[in-house]
Amino acid sequence: MASVLAMVGGAVHAQILIGQTVGITGSAAATVAESMQGAALYIDHVNARGGVAGQKVEIVSLDDKFDPKLALENTHTLIEQKGVIGMFMSRGTPHTQGLFPVLEQHGVPLVGPSTGAMVLHQPVPKYVFNVRAPYQREVEKAITHLNTLGIKRIGVVHVDDTFGADGLAGAQSGFKANHLEALFIEKFDRAKPDYSAIAPRVAGLQPQAVIFIGTGAAVVDGIKALRAAGVSGQIVTLSNNASGGFVKALGEQARGVVVTQVFPSERSVNFPVIKEAMELARAKHLPDLTPAMVEGFVTAKVLIEGLKRAGPKPDRAKLHAGLESIKKWDLGGLELSYGPTDHSGLDFSDLAIIGSDGRFKR
Repeated sequence: MASVLAMVGGAVHAQILIGQTVGITGSAAATVAESMQGAALYIDHVNARGGVAGQKVEIVSLDDKFDPKLALENTHTLIEQKGVIGMFMSRGTPHTQGLFPVLEQHGVPLVGPSTGAMVLHQPVPKYVFNVRAPYQREVEKAITHLNTLGIKRIGVVHVDDTFGADGLAGAQSGFKANHLEALFIEKFDRAKPDYSAIAPRVAGLQPQAVIFIGTGAAVVDGIKALRAAGVSGQIVTLSNNASGGFVKALGEQARGVVVTQVFPSERSVNFPVIKEAMELARAKHLPDLTPAMVEGFVTAKVLIEGLKRAGPKPDRAKLHAGLESIKKWDLGGLELSYGPTDHSGLDFSDLAIIGSDGRFKR
């Protein structure tokens, strides 16, 4: 882990403190590690050149173990005790939604939550600045793509929380737009996923495709359970699982799984932002970029841009104003705009399939 993403109590004494509560351990840990590594690539690069207006930036990260209650406790600690001027890249829909009251109470902006739930977009939360596109758009695009391939028997397995409900809403819109009906809708418990009954029910319906809405280890276990039960159809999951760690955890079951994407391919040098990330990764002798690293890198660029616009002595209100001043900003082949009535982030979505080499193909 780069020094910029230091745990509380570390030796780094930065002049600009940004807080982060995220599942460093828990079911989302593999993807979290990659996204933090991607963010560190850019923030370390900025700090090495003097930081922002001569001040270095530190992301103070606390582990919430992917637990919404602990995420809220961590946020109180970061804002009220550590004095951070902004929050960065939280993960999880119920986790992030639970932070709204404390963000509003203290006027602290949150940059780039790693969730595409519609509740983060409509109505516009004053202190949440999205970077990734909404999940509902991802699911709709996936169903449309499957339909164009002649795949009609499509079911949904989703986590039983606000994230799952949001993804399901996108699926229902996708079915309606393509004049289809869900073959089945199954849900599983977020804290204790159990597929012992779900998997055989799904197998008995012989789906051509399954949309799997969940996070990390829970989805890995679910996919393995479906395959073991005899489900041979296409499996599609969302961009929150777009990481090398997710592929590795799936093992032999990874090949052919479709993962929706909300950032350009990590190998697409036609996008200047990807080329920049590649060059910085190469300078640190890191292996290939992953989609999660790209998300972290892009989100860090947005945070730094907001800090630059906040002026020489940024505080919470100045950072908020700096972010809202971003209009038609080209961050390397991707255009971003914010404003008082628009914190929606990037308008980018795509599909990738995991190849036999464990890489995402587009």
